[in-house]
Amino acid sequence: MTRPSPDDDSNKPGEASGTPSGGITQDDLSRLLAREKTQGGRAAVKKLLGDLGFETSEALTEFITTKRDADQAALTEVERREQAAAEKLKVAEAREAQAVTRERAAIRRAALAGLGAAGEDLDDAVLLIDRALVDQPDADEGAVIAAAEQLKERRPELFGPVRETAPPAPGGSPAGGPPIRGGIPPKPGAAGLDMARRRGFIID
Repeated sequence: MTRPSPDDDSNKPGEASGTPSGGITQDDLSRLLAREKTQGGRAAVKKLLGDLGFETSEALTEFITTKRDADQAALTEVERREQAAAEKLKVAEAREAQAVTRERAAIRRAALAGLGAAGEDLDDAVLLIDRALVDQPDADEGAVIAAAEQLKERRPELFGPVRETAPPAPGGSPAGGPPIRGGIPPKPGAAGLDMARRRGFIID
């Protein structure tokens, strides 16, 4: 039997050709290792899905999507409720402000009307007193009455007709009548007695 030559390269395993023993190339071995690694990863994922109660990754994806949508809807509902609460608070504050404004106007009109202002004059007086109290929007009733009295002193024509007092007559007699001579008022019936004497009905 002929012995193979020691120089025959075919008898040297794992050299120049890069072929491992058994006829598997290095590339084949790399692919096999990669496949085993991938299969191992898939097995781990499948085990994790089973532990979570899902059969497939699609089921897990659907669950996550549904949960996210539900969370978003819940957040939207909370925001809607917060917005509705804010709107209600704003409306309540506006109503309170309107009530305060009406009460303030009523106090001022009552104070001016009590001093004689009426009709259009009352409306004008309200505008003037509002201007006078512009720095005191929350002025109490006492301050309003004081301001109304000051306004009446400045603008008396807004508070009804002014009564004119007739000047006293000379000698202190009532206005419209002549002064009495002698300063002594006649006795009741004295004028009739004088007339009777002149006609001769009475003789002294």
